[in-house]
Amino acid sequence: MLNKLWRWEAGRQDSGYDKMLLCGAIWPIKFDCYLIHFPAGSEIKQHVDQVDSGKHYRLNIILKHAKQGGEFICQNTLVNWTRVKLFRPDIEAHAVTKVTQGSRYVLSVGWVKE
Repeated sequence: MLNKLWRWEAGRQDSGYDKMLLCGAIWPIKFDCYLIHFPAGSEIKQHVDQVDSGKHYRLNIILKHAKQGGEFICQNTLVNWTRVKLFRPDIEAHAVTKVTQGSRYVLSVGWVKE
C-alpha cells in the first residue's frame, strides 16, 4: 500500500479515470481513501465490487462536477445528495456515465465492516 501513496495510477475497469491513494489501513478497520480524476472521455461501466468477507461501504464526495456527463448511477444508495453518495458497492450495481465535457474530481472513502 505504501508504494501507491500519493501517486496517480490508472483506475480499474480500463475506463480512463485516474486515482491517487491518499491514505488507508488494514487495522483496526480496513479502509482506503482516494482522490479520483475523471477526464473527458472517461466512464465506469456498471459493475459490482467483490469483497472477500464483510460489508463494503463507499462514501463518494464530488469535489468538482464535470460540465457534462460524469453522473453517478446506483439504484439503491444509502445517501444520495448532490455531492455526497454513500452506497454498498459489494451488493449494488453502480456506474459513472461518460464525461463528455470538462472533468470530475471525487474524494472516495471505502471501508469493510466485518
